[in-house]
Amino acid sequence: MPILQTPMDALRRRRRSPLPGLGLTLGVTVTFVTLIILLPLSGLAWQFAQLGWSDYLFVMSDPRTLASLRVTITAALLATVVNGIFGLLLAWVLVRYRFPGRAALDALVDLPFALPTSVAGIALVAVYAQDGWIGSLIEPLGLKIAYTWWGIVIAMTFTSVPFAVRAIQPLIEELDRREEDAATTLGASRWQTFRSITLPQLSPGILTGTGLSFVRSLGEFGAVIFIAGNLPYETEIASLLIVIRLDEFDYPAASAIAGTMLALSLIVLVVINILQTRLYRKLEGAA
Repeated sequence: MPILQTPMDALRRRRRSPLPGLGLTLGVTVTFVTLIILLPLSGLAWQFAQLGWSDYLFVMSDPRTLASLRVTITAALLATVVNGIFGLLLAWVLVRYRFPGRAALDALVDLPFALPTSVAGIALVAVYAQDGWIGSLIEPLGLKIAYTWWGIVIAMTFTSVPFAVRAIQPLIEELDRREEDAATTLGASRWQTFRSITLPQLSPGILTGTGLSFVRSLGEFGAVIFIAGNLPYETEIASLLIVIRLDEFDYPAASAIAGTMLALSLIVLVVINILQTRLYRKLEGAA
């Protein structure tokens, strides 16, 4: 005689997870995170722990180290500002407009993710060097991009722009255009509508995209070293200096610089998460 199925049994059946149980999935997740993230970080932390406070200050106060940090951070900041502005414009165009080649443009945004950074660096040199397509045009004007600080900015911008676009794009897709139409009906200008209605709703995505862009730029290596010129005190980035210290078997100095860059990146990510949570709560309260 068949057993009758109660509504509760049917509900449990519908709620059955397509993935294995908590124990297995959690174990696989913890193992993956340990092998891929925690072990490399623990190795860096162990090397960093070998340094005393005086040794750390000695390494970080070295003029060459300070110069490389200055070059890296200032270039990353400018690249982040550029990505924040043009990433917003590009995401807006991809979402709000339909035009021939839109799908190709949307795919090109992700190209820096797939392209090896060293190939990107070589391509940028071919374009911006004095005999390149763009470099040959601006060279008579006394302008130079390749092998300068500006080349570093362009390389960082190229490799990190997808973070800005992809973080902002979903929020633009979710915007309620009726609010914009209502503001226009009430006499608001385009700038007033954008500043008062659109921009506050996009601010979490802009914050996330620019923050990730900045962190990505801090650690960029392959694309930068080909176009930077790598002159100590002028165009040498922190990532290259870490490699140089490793080649010199100066592991304490390399770990000190790497640990400082890692700490800066973690601080930026934590601040982003805190601010993003507050922005979302503010938006939910306003709604």
